[in-house]
Amino acid sequence: MLQGDPRVFTVASYTKTGLDKSLNDLRDKRLLTFDQDKLSRVELIVKKQDIEFGRDKDQWQIVKPKPMRADGLQVEEFIRKLKDAKIDLAVSEEDAKKAATAFGSGTPVATVKITDPSGTQQIEIRKNKEDYYAKSSSAEGIHKATNDLGTGVDKGVDDFRNKKLFDFGFAEPNKIEMHDNGKTYAFQKIGEDWLANGKKMDSTSVQSFLDKLRDLSASKFVDSGFTTASTDITVTSNDGKRIEKGTNLKAAAATMLRSAK
Repeated sequence: MLQGDPRVFTVASYTKTGLDKSLNDLRDKRLLTFDQDKLSRVELIVKKQDIEFGRDKDQWQIVKPKPMRADGLQVEEFIRKLKDAKIDLAVSEEDAKKAATAFGSGTPVATVKITDPSGTQQIEIRKNKEDYYAKSSSAEGIHKATNDLGTGVDKGVDDFRNKKLFDFGFAEPNKIEMHDNGKTYAFQKIGEDWLANGKKMDSTSVQSFLDKLRDLSASKFVDSGFTTASTDITVTSNDGKRIEKGTNLKAAAATMLRSAK
């Protein structure tokens, strides 16, 4: 019904439900309000580590504690958990006070600082007994957090590192060179064929070799204990613009070399 008009109209039920809202229905329930597509920097302080991620276009890299390759999927999943963190507006005033008390006496889990063009936002996660609590610079008060958020931020730098030894992915390499105990093996792609010392190689065997190179992954990261390199593999791809080298690949190289012969 319109003011000043005696007529009465029927409307669809969704018109009523679309307008029949409470204050809480219209409030922004996000703990963090960043624009995921425009993030430039993410910092995670956890387990006495200060981890920082920087993004160049769509590629995430670890810049702290030192420059390292990042697993983009793991970083994006971490950001998604932050993006999905919501406030429960249905909690009572008494429960809100209990949450503030639990947060105050809780054990720090992680602090995250996240930066987009609007500035930097921060969220602090603490754990009390089996529950997680969050304090955000973008939302007033202390809020109980989900276990998904709590465990999602409780990670170390190795959880975000790219464990693949080579980055060429599904791009077709142009050249592969292997040094193994004084012997050198070189494979080069000319047109559609792979050649070794001018001799055409079996395409199925070469493909098996490439698949094994792609699948090479680290099971653990160590900073010491290396011996003299007995085997190294150099992969040239992207028309010579990308050159990657892996060293100390003795066991892996032996298996891959057998598949290429």
